[in-house]
Amino acid sequence: MRIRFAANQLPDRLALTVPSMSDAADPRSKLLAKHGLAFGHSHAPNDRASFAKNVVVVTSGKGGVGKSTVAVNLASAFAQRDWKVGVLDADVYGPSVPRLLSLDDARLEWNDADRIVCAENFGIKVMSVGMTTPTPDTPLIWRSSVATSAMVQLLEDVEWGELDLLLIDMPPGTGDTQLTMAQEVRVTAAVVVTTPQLVATDDVRRAIRMLQEVKVPIAGIVENMSPFTAPDTGVKYALFGEGGGRWLAEQYHLPLLAELPFMLAAREAGDAGVPLMVSGAAEQKRPWDELATRLLQTGLLMAPRPQEEER
Repeated sequence: MRIRFAANQLPDRLALTVPSMSDAADPRSKLLAKHGLAFGHSHAPNDRASFAKNVVVVTSGKGGVGKSTVAVNLASAFAQRDWKVGVLDADVYGPSVPRLLSLDDARLEWNDADRIVCAENFGIKVMSVGMTTPTPDTPLIWRSSVATSAMVQLLEDVEWGELDLLLIDMPPGTGDTQLTMAQEVRVTAAVVVTTPQLVATDDVRRAIRMLQEVKVPIAGIVENMSPFTAPDTGVKYALFGEGGGRWLAEQYHLPLLAELPFMLAAREAGDAGVPLMVSGAAEQKRPWDELATRLLQTGLLMAPRPQEEER
């Protein structure tokens, strides 16, 4: 898959021409050909993402809180800082990252070394199980053991190159995929996403507890879909309640990294397949850029060396 647009380049058109895969050429059969994986332990994980200086999981425990939107815009924020960035879409049964990055028609390709070639757009390398299906609407009817093995292969068998940051967009829950990542990857930090209402924070609390139990460092809480102020009237609206992210941060003694306001532009950018960090106005980009800054300020991430030092 070739680069389509630069890190901050807004495309003139979003229609992509990618050859479709026939059922006979279904890439899933090749993806799942490897057997006998030796899994690690959360207290002594394997290092299957050694190609990345930093590995950050974007997780929640709750579905529908905007993890994928956070992951993609955070990736874009770092790409625009000249970091080498990749995103692994680990949401096996509901992959959204290809759609959010105008790669929903992309399919797996192998290079001459028989390694999977990353898709790439907006300065972000991308790999997703959503690219393994013959068509975008093909469901993945896999048992969890198969799904976790596929995730390991999308780490090991993909030509990621050297990355400064690998963001892993996690599925909801506290199950096999979460445990696999804790056992197979030396995670630098977790960014925990919630929305303000109790029905979200109830599940997010369980995700925090799991991260603590498997010894994954937690960078902090991101509250998404926070209250917003209408620009025409100045009236504040709290569509999903208020203060849930701040309460979680206080309850578990974690930093509150961001309160991202509910924005129509974020939904429109996602549907268009262009990160808001690329398509948005300066005021719309600011919360995401501040999130990247605060993540760096935690001291958990290792910044890339300046290019002049590498020479």
